[in-house]
Amino acid sequence: MRFVAPAIALSLALATVSSVGYGKRVADDQINPYSMALTKIGIDEAAAGRLESATDAFESALAVDPRNRAAYVELASVAKKQGLPGKAIRMYREALAIEPNDVIALSGQGEALVMRGAVTKAKENLARIEKLCVASCPEQTRLSAAIAKGPAPEQPMAAADAKPPVPAATEAEAPKPN
Repeated sequence: MRFVAPAIALSLALATVSSVGYGKRVADDQINPYSMALTKIGIDEAAAGRLESATDAFESALAVDPRNRAAYVELASVAKKQGLPGKAIRMYREALAIEPNDVIALSGQGEALVMRGAVTKAKENLARIEKLCVASCPEQTRLSAAIAKGPAPEQPMAAADAKPPVPAATEAEAPKPN
């Protein structure tokens, strides 16, 4: 009976110490090497203009190791090039969940937000970048320029994509019931 209180205290201390390891971030050098190789392939494919192939490589890299922040950032960049700002924002959010102070992800997400018309949220990202960069950094300059430019105007629907209006049947043309 006299060992119950110290045993409980010791078990609580051990439980607390062992749970600290779960909250630590994983360094980029601990990412699966195969995932990093797939990310490199994706970067090469994107540089060559093969965006679909690059997307496949980045998604494969994330399937191998979902902690690969670089794959999220590059996948978001490809999504922006494809005109998919919503997907880009989501991928940048995943990268920022891994490393909240990633200036590249903050800038890219800000640019994607501007594409969607969310300039206020993009300005919040710019403020975070300004706090992180002591001197002016290229990401800060690029996001500032995107905010100043503003969202792209809505493109009118192409004539080939537009469906012609269907005329309503008049009483004279309507089939008569038997």
